[in-house]
Amino acid sequence: MTQVTQTSHLRARIRSITMNNQHAIVSTRIGDLTLVASHDALVGVYFPHHWVKPTPETLGERVEATGPLLSEAVRELDEYLTGERTTFDLPTVLRGDEFQRRVWSILEQIPYGGTASYGEIAEQLGDRALAQRVGKAVGQNPLSIIVPCHRVIGRNGSLTGYAGGLKRKQFLLELEEPSEVKAARLF
Repeated sequence: MTQVTQTSHLRARIRSITMNNQHAIVSTRIGDLTLVASHDALVGVYFPHHWVKPTPETLGERVEATGPLLSEAVRELDEYLTGERTTFDLPTVLRGDEFQRRVWSILEQIPYGGTASYGEIAEQLGDRALAQRVGKAVGQNPLSIIVPCHRVIGRNGSLTGYAGGLKRKQFLLELEEPSEVKAARLF
């Protein structure tokens, strides 16, 4: 198969995957979020100034968040952002290369209220030298909040980049703090 034919096949596959996408822009406690659905799964949660912006093809048609999947996503996000929910039950699909999917799978394992450094994730992948590559994959996570990339911090515990901005990252981490930690910070 020639390079041109391979490229044509790849473009056709991407079109077939994304042609059923639709998105809704919803207001939340942390600002507007763009939710992207494809078929019966959530495939994107984006902030207004997200680093890796979805293409118009990825977004699909703009709709109101009234269908079953998008309205459930709004409900679960609202419950999470008010401290009533610690996990999500939404059907999701993560689209990325093999390395990205491995990193995102590790993010999904970081428990509510927990954190991990880029280096720790790289070690789980077998090579601490992969930390920068891990950082890039974390930054390309299409399902912000749902796949908790906000739980990834610098090796010294510092807050590092976040597609939603460091104020949102801090808000999400503080939201997830155990109540005894929150109480100790008050005194």
